[in-house]
Amino acid sequence: MNKLFSSAAEALKGIVKDGQLLAVGGFGLCGIPEALIDALRDSGVKNLTVISNNAGVDGFGLGKLLETRQIKKMISSYVGENKEFERQYLAGELELEFTPQGTLAEKLRSGGAGIPAFFTKTGVGTLVAEGKELREFDGETYVMERSLIPEISLVKAHRADKSGNLQFHLTARNFNPAAAMAGKICVVEVEEVVETGAMEPDQVHLPGIYVHRIVHNPHPEKRIEKRTITEKAGV
Repeated sequence: MNKLFSSAAEALKGIVKDGQLLAVGGFGLCGIPEALIDALRDSGVKNLTVISNNAGVDGFGLGKLLETRQIKKMISSYVGENKEFERQYLAGELELEFTPQGTLAEKLRSGGAGIPAFFTKTGVGTLVAEGKELREFDGETYVMERSLIPEISLVKAHRADKSGNLQFHLTARNFNPAAAMAGKICVVEVEEVVETGAMEPDQVHLPGIYVHRIVHNPHPEKRIEKRTITEKAGV
């Protein structure tokens, strides 16, 4: 089975449509599938519900899809630096399901593991728990959270072999493996493609059984969200 596609647009062709639930890997601008996000924007699909830790920044990453109003709802843990995200939410133009960060990660991981729901102490006694089942375990109260199983997952990895085995680079690993596992169809953008068997088993962070389509993007922009520098003393 050939999993390698010639472009991000080709990799999304025939699988994205209006009203879908999508998961997008990354944390801030670290490890986001830049080319796939651009291709999703160019596809013109709309009324999307997107699961992502945040929504990039204004004009980059998922921020591009907010500008084009292709997203109707975000399932996120952080609004952060994206002013358009904040503006649309406060104006009632964008639905937002705030989810604690660890709970969001577990919702995806559990979805990928075939676990429909789980109990956690996070959010008990807050708005997060309103309307949800509560249960006592060993004298402690837990809230039940449903897992997430997106129709499409868009993720970023550093390297893939032609079978779809993935290797992530340092902190760009973040939400990407969990998002990849959860999706019914997983499309991955990678900087390097190697032959099957070229990676040592210990180098594989996610097995290719979870990956359906691969697109090669050897030169992503990798924009820095906040550049912090240290000035030399006395300068």
